[in-house]
Amino acid sequence: MEYEISDFTDIPYDLLELWLLDKAVVFLNHGSYGACPKPVLLVQEKLRSQMEKEPLRFFGREWEPLSDNARAELATFVNADIEDLVFVPNATTGVNSVLRSLHFAPDDEILTTNHEYNACRNVLDFVADRSGARVVVAKVPFPLESPQQVFTAIIEHVSAKTRLALLDHVTSQTALIFPIQELVQELQARGIDTLIDGAHAPGMIPLNLREIGATYYTGNCHKWLCAPKGAAFLYVCQERQLEIRPLTISHGANSLRTDKTRFRLEFDWTGTDDPTAYICVPEAIAFMGSLLSGGWTELMQRNHSLVLAARQLLCEAWGVEPPCPEEMIGTMAVIPAPTTLEGRDFLSVHDELFDKFGIQVQVVPWCESPRLLIRISAQIYNRLEQYKYLAKALKELSKS
Repeated sequence: MEYEISDFTDIPYDLLELWLLDKAVVFLNHGSYGACPKPVLLVQEKLRSQMEKEPLRFFGREWEPLSDNARAELATFVNADIEDLVFVPNATTGVNSVLRSLHFAPDDEILTTNHEYNACRNVLDFVADRSGARVVVAKVPFPLESPQQVFTAIIEHVSAKTRLALLDHVTSQTALIFPIQELVQELQARGIDTLIDGAHAPGMIPLNLREIGATYYTGNCHKWLCAPKGAAFLYVCQERQLEIRPLTISHGANSLRTDKTRFRLEFDWTGTDDPTAYICVPEAIAFMGSLLSGGWTELMQRNHSLVLAARQLLCEAWGVEPPCPEEMIGTMAVIPAPTTLEGRDFLSVHDELFDKFGIQVQVVPWCESPRLLIRISAQIYNRLEQYKYLAKALKELSKS
């Protein structure tokens, strides 16, 4: 499909005014930490004032109904039962909560891939070292031609000892959408539980946790949902909820309340913290869904189309081939860096792009050729002209 710059000039550029982002920076890395719009931050500021004005009243009376409402709104957005969701600060905490609650035997195998996010891979290694279990890494090729290659690579590494599979829904390094529903169904048919790291998925692609059917699923709300930093969720199927405990054991462990499950009581209160990021999730969902007449469906489709257009532009400018089919891309895409940059350190390339050109973009080291990847993001405040500027900047950088 061919794209033109005019395809993405229908929205006023001053939409950027809705964010605090530095206008002197060409921000093409929404995927790393997200960016929270001003109206949502304003709601958070009011909630914090409410909390600090009368802390005992806030935590004793006001916080829990607000949090429960936020969980209900989020459950609707990701198509899950409210009883199966709890808030956590980030997806890495969600992964830790599951892996550190489970008990593995020395003969057990935990399956993951070579695309797994480094922080979560570290959790796997930590748990395996303590228990004697073995981490099995399925090598998913990259570049690749189809989702079937992901499916095949993972299933080929399943054995009679496989206890759990930790898989990304959207990979961080390579920005690939894995065929998660198909993988979950196949693994569960073999009696293997699944922990899905969906850090990037909420707000990037439509989510239906009921249909996916994973045993455990965790996702961030501060990335593509644009909630404040420190808002994420953990989903646990009902059959496993008694096994999964928060990283901090607190009052919920021996609460006498019977109006909520032990799972929710424990995760809801792990000690005094600022819960306003969680409470703002409905505001973020509503705000981002109001920016286009077609709501979230149009927003996700527009960002998807923009990132595909940008990928096409950059591939043509640098003379490289797209490393994966369009169907495996959400609102991030990875492009091999120009071959003239082969051998350059990824941090130095990132810093030069920022310091010399004012471009904030993710530069990713990869374990095989191509060794250097450029990961771009597309959010509604981005324009195709910004990616043209990136194309020129990297070409100029290649000459130095």
